[in-house]
Amino acid sequence: MLYSKLFGKAKKSSKAYDSVNAALLQKAGFIDQVMAGVYTYLPLGLRVLNKIENIIREEMNKIGEEIFMPSLTPKLAWEQTERLNTVDILMKTAPANKFALAKNATEYILNPTHEEVVVPLGQKFVLSYRDFPFALYQIQSKFRNEPRVKSGLLRGREFRMKDLYSFHTSVEDFKSYYEKTKESYLNIFKRLGLGKDTVTVLASGGSFTEDFSHEFQTFCEAGEDTLFFVKSKKIYYNKEVTPSRAPKVKYKEKKMLKRQNVFGKGIIGVGELAKFLNIPIEKTTKTLIFETDDGRVIAAAVRGGYDINEDKLRKAAKCKALKLASEKNVKKITGAEVGYAGIINLAKNLEVYIDESVGERINFETGANLTNYHSINVNFGRDLPLPKKFYDIKIAKDGDLNPDTGEIYLTMKASEVGNIFPLYTKFTDSFNYKFIDRDGREKPIYMGCYGIGSSRIMGVIVEKFHDSHGIIWPENVAPYRFHLIGLDLKDKSVSEKVHKVYKVLKEQNQEVLFDDRVDVSAGEKFADTDLIGIPYRLVVSKKTGDKIEVKKRNEKTFQLVSLNKLV
Repeated sequence: MLYSKLFGKAKKSSKAYDSVNAALLQKAGFIDQVMAGVYTYLPLGLRVLNKIENIIREEMNKIGEEIFMPSLTPKLAWEQTERLNTVDILMKTAPANKFALAKNATEYILNPTHEEVVVPLGQKFVLSYRDFPFALYQIQSKFRNEPRVKSGLLRGREFRMKDLYSFHTSVEDFKSYYEKTKESYLNIFKRLGLGKDTVTVLASGGSFTEDFSHEFQTFCEAGEDTLFFVKSKKIYYNKEVTPSRAPKVKYKEKKMLKRQNVFGKGIIGVGELAKFLNIPIEKTTKTLIFETDDGRVIAAAVRGGYDINEDKLRKAAKCKALKLASEKNVKKITGAEVGYAGIINLAKNLEVYIDESVGERINFETGANLTNYHSINVNFGRDLPLPKKFYDIKIAKDGDLNPDTGEIYLTMKASEVGNIFPLYTKFTDSFNYKFIDRDGREKPIYMGCYGIGSSRIMGVIVEKFHDSHGIIWPENVAPYRFHLIGLDLKDKSVSEKVHKVYKVLKEQNQEVLFDDRVDVSAGEKFADTDLIGIPYRLVVSKKTGDKIEVKKRNEKTFQLVSLNKLV
């Protein structure tokens, strides 16, 4: 490719962006932002994206068959799975003006995921036990109503994704295939140049299974996820599921002080409360009231400085879903307005889930269940009974201990590049999709889903591999293998030689981006080369004579070689 003819050349400057990948990919001419979270892939960027997706495709073809499903789905399918009113990033299409409305007023769902399409598809074609197991995958654009799109390609409203769905006649067969996909994913990330820094992480299995799902996370300082690592067990946890024990807090006082209620109106957050009461934040208690999907109202409490993990709480309370209670229910349960709930003087029949971090404290604070008041110098055994059981319902944080080993977690930032998820019969049950066994009876079908964000991976690679000059692409995904630069091109002999090098490399089916611009300085060409980040820079100039200067993008030294040796 001649750089002079390339659409979307590197820019000398660009506006400030919130991430390295957003800045470098746009400055180097790989992508262009249409609006927040939505990008056009320019020729260089599309070449990289296609290479990433082809590597994914090659590995997926070993374990599944490729199809291509629509981006639009009727609402009825989402109603059937009971997800239409619960998926919080769901988007829809609607007629944009009165003329379109007059032609067709129907609204459709823009798919963020494709269970509502692939399950009915399987139901149409595969019913006999003889045709199981089977697995279908696609590489498709997805749409999600993200509240805060940021970090370039790491979080967008429209993005590229590979999703695979497998169908099985037994749990055992599903689990065997599930392990096979782990191997496939690790092969993919190895081929993409991320293998050394990508690990398998335990994550939430959702509301319909106690099993963990698994994420594939790449260590990355710009990553929005925090991993918790148990070194002795070599286990990584996503923050959302990390089992944790709070470090003990030591207090100088040994005696219980008299409990009293303190007036404190309009105080927001435990940090502000601790400052107001002149106590350590660890002495405060955060209590929230929740409503469950099965009609219960429950209370949950954690030590100040922690947040309640709703996934852990949901499992502890044995419910499928929960939400913060309405102001009406909070007042009914506590007798106070929102913000003053506490763990004292609650009704005996109310389910209360208290995190283990709340225990082993003396003279601590809790809401007084009285509007504008906070109780201080509260103690277990005197002001409220010691719970029969403490729970782990908090979101883990730095300094927490693993409950099994007692060791302090190692934490690191990472970015999710893939996930695999046990679905079991959640979606096949929704569509009443059964298989006919050899005995002629209908039996349940078990599913798994497996995703990889191909456009997200492109952003992660740039976050991982760059320097102060620009991008450093791994060879397998680089837009071209060679970046050929011609200097002194007004000199006929140099021009002829560099064009000969370009011609020979093309004849050898090598991928070459040839900077053939005549009226551009050497400094500008070198800067553009480093910014674009192609693995090998080739220079032909008066100084190189009959040789070609060869330099790897990630190395400082170069060597002079003949064209024959280069080929």
